[in-house]
Order: sequence, then C-alpha cells, then structure tokens
Amino acid sequence: MRRLIGLDQRIAWQLRAHGRWAVGMHELVCFGVKQASACLFGGMMVALLLATWRWYPVSAPLARFDFLTLAAIAIQLGLLALRLESLEEAKVILLFHVVGTLMELFKTAMGSWSYPEASLLRLGGVPLFSGFMYASIGSYIARAWRLFDFRFTHHPPFAAMVWLAIAIYVNFFTHHFLPDARLFLFAGVAVLFGRTWVYFRVRQVHRRMPLLLGFVLVATFIWFAENIGTFTAAWRYPAQRHAWSMVPLSKLGAWLLLMIISYVMVSAVAVRRNGHAAAREDK
Repeated sequence: MRRLIGLDQRIAWQLRAHGRWAVGMHELVCFGVKQASACLFGGMMVALLLATWRWYPVSAPLARFDFLTLAAIAIQLGLLALRLESLEEAKVILLFHVVGTLMELFKTAMGSWSYPEASLLRLGGVPLFSGFMYASIGSYIARAWRLFDFRFTHHPPFAAMVWLAIAIYVNFFTHHFLPDARLFLFAGVAVLFGRTWVYFRVRQVHRRMPLLLGFVLVATFIWFAENIGTFTAAWRYPAQRHAWSMVPLSKLGAWLLLMIISYVMVSAVAVRRNGHAAAREDK
C-alpha cells in the first residue's frame, strides 16, 4: 500500500508540469480505480453471469445456478481472507443477503419475476446465488465508505433512516394487496436526504456531491447490471418470458428505494465503529 501511495504521489508531482487538466485527469483515473475496487464483489458477480451464460456447459453435473452460488461464497470468503472486507461489514452484508432472499421468496411466489433454470441450492423457487446479488450492493457501499473516507453534512438521524427503511421494505410486500405507498416513500427520502451532502476523498482533498444524486447514480448502475442479469437468463420478468427486452426504467425507483435499505444497514457499522456523531461528521 505504501508503494502505491508513493507511486501515486510521484505521478501527481510529474503531472503538475503539464497543467491542471493533467492533474484533474489523474484524479479522475484514481476515482475510477477506487470505484472499481469498491465494485469488486458486484463486478465479479456480473462477470460470472456473463461467463457462465456464454461458456458454462449445459451437460455439467453441477447446475449453472449452483455453480454461481458456490462461486459467490468463494468470493465472499476471499474478500474476508484478503481483508478487503471486515468481519463486522460481512455480518451486515449477510443480513442484507437474508433480507433480500426473504423478499425474493415472496416476489417469485407472486410472479414478479422467475428463475428459469433448475438447481439444488435453492429455497422454493429462489436459487441461493440471488441473495449474493443483494449482498454485492451492501459490499459496494461498505467498501466505498472506507475507500473514499465518507463525511457528511446535514445527515438525517439514524433512527429516522431506520423507520424509513422499514417502511420501504414493508411496502415491497404490501403493495400487492394495498395501495402502493411508493410516492410517499420517495417523498420521505427527499425530506430526509434532500439537504445531505457526502464528502468523498479521491486523493488528498475531499470533494462533495448531494447524497441523493449518489443514490440515483448507484441505482442507475444497478439497473444496467440487472439488464445484464436478465440478458444472461439469470432471472426473467414476465415480459421477458418469450424474448429478452430491456428492463423498464421504472425499475430505477425500486432500486433507489432498495439502496436506502442497504445504505441504512451499512451505516449501522459506521455508527457502531465511530459513534453517531463521527458517522455524520460535518465538514
């Protein structure tokens, strides 16, 4: 790590002679490298979806979905062994895995989407690798929080976020039987996070952006990843049963709300590790 820091500093020093644009491009590259590192779990899962769709043998004794489950477990253990994730973070990510799997069981039973291939490692109609797709979101947030040294201004109280996350999760179930409260939940997200700025450090200096914008950007990337998932037949929506088509943009809203649940769970680690005030440090 010290060698990488030293190399980064030498490159930055040399680029100063080429003007501010060169320094800015260097910081942009560093930002991309950190983002790629934060996305490691999710990126590897998406790569596995593509690779197994293209090359996994149909006649293999181990079903493709079971291979994905075992590969996801290996990735998670590897992140822990290499200390790219802490045990405390892994526990929260595991909780999000459980939360996601419970929702999967309900949603597949309601016909919201389905998993078209057979497997042994499954609960009902849900292959166990699906929970790791949710866990990869939590992994990204936890790793990005550490890598970019997040700080906040006007951050909402943790208790308020918990109640909002509970309401969002409950609505994912109840909207099948009761009026959908999604618009009220979006309003709640805007009220709680509308004034919040996140400060992130790429190199030495903290930059800032509205936290809501960050949520939207991450939800957009998840939407792209979901299109890859459905394209590779890892799961399918009813409209994709006979032929693949892009996932509707309306799903962005659902992913945004799911992001809030994941963010609240991961922020619980920061609250326990640094204390409530430190997790919301003003700049």
